Amino acid sequence: MSMTLTIDAVHEATPGPKWTARWARSWPAYEAWFIARGGDNGPSAAACRDAITQYMPELTPVHDRLTALAGGTDRAARFLSTWCPPAYLGGCSLAAVADATDVRLVRNYDLSPDLNEGLLLHSAWTGRGVMGMVEFLWGLSDGINDAGLSVALAFGGRSQTGRGFGITTILRYVLETCDTVAQGIAALRRIPSHMAYNIVLADADGRTASVEMAPGGGARLMPQAIATNHQSGPEPADRPDFTRSFERHDFLKSTRLRPADVNAAFLKPPLLQNRYAEGFGTLFTAEYAPLTRRLGLTIAGDRWDQAIDDFTEGQRVVHYGQAATAVSGGQPDWSRAAQIDWIAVAQDYATGRGRAIADYLPDQSNAA
Repeated sequence: MSMTLTIDAVHEATPGPKWTARWARSWPAYEAWFIARGGDNGPSAAACRDAITQYMPELTPVHDRLTALAGGTDRAARFLSTWCPPAYLGGCSLAAVADATDVRLVRNYDLSPDLNEGLLLHSAWTGRGVMGMVEFLWGLSDGINDAGLSVALAFGGRSQTGRGFGITTILRYVLETCDTVAQGIAALRRIPSHMAYNIVLADADGRTASVEMAPGGGARLMPQAIATNHQSGPEPADRPDFTRSFERHDFLKSTRLRPADVNAAFLKPPLLQNRYAEGFGTLFTAEYAPLTRRLGLTIAGDRWDQAIDDFTEGQRVVHYGQAATAVSGGQPDWSRAAQIDWIAVAQDYATGRGRAIADYLPDQSNAA
């Protein structure tokens, strides 16, 4: 079985026709997930906007504009706010490494190809350049800004939820408003996350950090700038054997990595994952260079370089299976993702019973 992901590199300084086209293409699948997971029973649109204004006021005008472009409905406003959203899953390994001459932040994004948005966006929504991989149509799972601050997330391994924001919106806020690791940590401590997440940061001054975010608020600074899919507290991680979280963390903790070779370490086991049909394969490796404001995206062996000051729109189509391959061109097929029973996926993977993503299609004759 081969699974496909299309990754688009898009430049749009302010939300406009490109973002609107992306919304039109992605919203049917997201809306079905949002409804099925009880999103309509969450806080009102007014309460969601009030929460953004309280915790991330600089993003209120951006949220207003995106909501208007999305049609101005209450459901769209609530979804885009990510305030107290439905639970969702993730994987990932993270490390930030610095020496006297260089600094790098590297992330493996581990999940099913059917669960990734496939969008690398370069924007200037609040006036500053921000580039990163988009989640939930405007949040970021990893990225860098024009000051060189880089940040990435990994799921914290617990399914509990609390009163807070989706973590990808918090990462967007950090890159829109912060210049340094210290400023980023202050923001992470102030803004509550709705689930447990691990965040790694690096900046152009060579500072690095790892922060554990607790559901409902609270942030713990960790001794090393590494993270996988569990946290240091007494709460057990979900599915640690399935995600191999401790194995990956032990490797990062015990291996002396330099900025020049950390990316190569992420392209090999135990950090590299290939269980795509089980919903846990490495979709891409993102290497951020704060000093040069660059991103090197490795997708199935194909290196795609971008920079804040030298960004080129384009597309890569990746075929995952026994051997992953990346090619240029092609068009994504969102109809398949829209058919998947996402609530069943979330329930099964949360309890370690996950199957091949194709098995969740309503018509098994299309599960090729």
